[in-house]
Amino acid sequence: MAGARRRARTLALQTLYEVDSVGHDVEKVMAHLLATVKLSEENDAFVRELVNGVIQNKDRIDENIRSFALAWPIEQIPIVVRNILRLAIFEVLIDNKTPVKVAINEAVELAKTFGSDNSPKFVNGVLGSISVLANR
Repeated sequence: MAGARRRARTLALQTLYEVDSVGHDVEKVMAHLLATVKLSEENDAFVRELVNGVIQNKDRIDENIRSFALAWPIEQIPIVVRNILRLAIFEVLIDNKTPVKVAINEAVELAKTFGSDNSPKFVNGVLGSISVLANR
């Protein structure tokens, strides 16, 4: 199950990355990526929930990134890292269905896979600060 959820998060990240970097239509990108991977209906729905949740709450999510990554203007955070943060912040502060530690761990693992050498530490630091809000 955990592996399937990570695959679903990876697809959500790929969708958000493409939409953020080249501006393609979110529904078309998501449909294309979901067609390339065999996921259960539950995980297919999870991808859609993550992507749509991030898109619908992007301003609120980005405000949290600005607040907790003060030294980094959001436009200067690498696109992949910015979208890893968006996914995790959506899960931690808005969706509240995933335990905070799990969401942070998953984000760090995505950062290890798709980011630079410094990405996991940066993601963990920002999300660690944000997790204080989630625990209030």
